[in-house]
Amino acid sequence: MKYRFFSNICIFGMLLALFCITYDNNIKGVFSQNDVEPYYCGDANQPNVSLMINVYWGNEYIEPILEVLKDNEIKTTFFIGGSWANKYPELLELITKDGHELGNHGFNHKEHSKLSYEQNYNEIYMCHEVIKGLTGTEMVLFAPPSGDFNSTTLQVASALNYKTIMWSKDTIDWRDKNTDLIIKRTTNNLKNGDLILMHPTKNTLEALPSIIQYCKNKNLNITTVSNCLNLN
Repeated sequence: MKYRFFSNICIFGMLLALFCITYDNNIKGVFSQNDVEPYYCGDANQPNVSLMINVYWGNEYIEPILEVLKDNEIKTTFFIGGSWANKYPELLELITKDGHELGNHGFNHKEHSKLSYEQNYNEIYMCHEVIKGLTGTEMVLFAPPSGDFNSTTLQVASALNYKTIMWSKDTIDWRDKNTDLIIKRTTNNLKNGDLILMHPTKNTLEALPSIIQYCKNKNLNITTVSNCLNLN
């Protein structure tokens, strides 16, 4: 009950703030199309890889995934959708308490390349404010839903002090519910700096132990996206 009350206050405050925001064309003109680029991988000179767990739907596999990560003493990065955080604040709290990095996954999982500057801003800003309100976290990494973005998205993310994060390996676990295939897509030619896109699915949970063991055998450290990018 207390989470929902607090979340409602957060949303009301955000909507009021967004109503008052005006966008100056001079601000939009600060960036050119080539000023900002997304990150597709981390530092190839360091033996680090990261599991990018994008969370916008589902709740039943979050806790068991956290247990597997905890049992193996792994900290990684969860990119959280704002509306999901608002719906499952208790699970967000568990992710935060376990010391995982939080990233921004937009508020409503929209196609950002089809949004205006203002709409891009609202999606990223609202997600930031909800998660900051619930956890106190100032996120700095933004993963566009479905990997969909354009130059406007990059400009807005940068204006909000975000780095836009893509991936170098995609498990496609949301579509292909096949544990062996998820393991294969992750481990095939796995190398330093790889950012591995995942979601909290049943088959991803089943694949995690094998993926973790493979990384250990290859002396690859599973860590946060920020650590992979040497941002810390």
